[in-house]
Amino acid sequence: MNPPSPYPTAPPWQVAQWFNAAQPPSLESLRGRIVVLHAFQMLCPGCVQHGLPQAQAVQREFAGHDVAVIGLHTVFEHHEAMRPASLAAFLHEYRIAFPVGVDLPAAEGPVPLTMRAYDMRGTPTLVVIDRAGRIRLHAFGRVGDLALGALIGGLLAEPAPAP
Repeated sequence: MNPPSPYPTAPPWQVAQWFNAAQPPSLESLRGRIVVLHAFQMLCPGCVQHGLPQAQAVQREFAGHDVAVIGLHTVFEHHEAMRPASLAAFLHEYRIAFPVGVDLPAAEGPVPLTMRAYDMRGTPTLVVIDRAGRIRLHAFGRVGDLALGALIGGLLAEPAPAP
């Protein structure tokens, strides 16, 4: 029997709407792949200057490997300015091609549901989920490209979990 994993299982995403996805992705549908989840807001300077370009680079550099890049537009401030129509224009202008989900707003309070479930402190937040659905990195703010690439490379080298 294997010892319990020191890594927490990633909670499911609670998304109101998807962009750039013919079928809404889920953690279950992506099991067996490394998932790079980038939580952002389109009015967040750190997201626009570093986080989104990094996510685009991961998608480009790891194309053809078992790596899925997913965006999560998680709005916890300036709600009126960040509507789905504005997000669609933003994604087009910045040429964001990976799937982007709109985090489901909470019934009470400004923090949306997936942001709460992942205990995110703000944006940008980067979450890397391994092939077995466990969180291997949960970082608020800037993550170095080299460190992220090394982590993804290491996770790709790990054996795939048994079905």
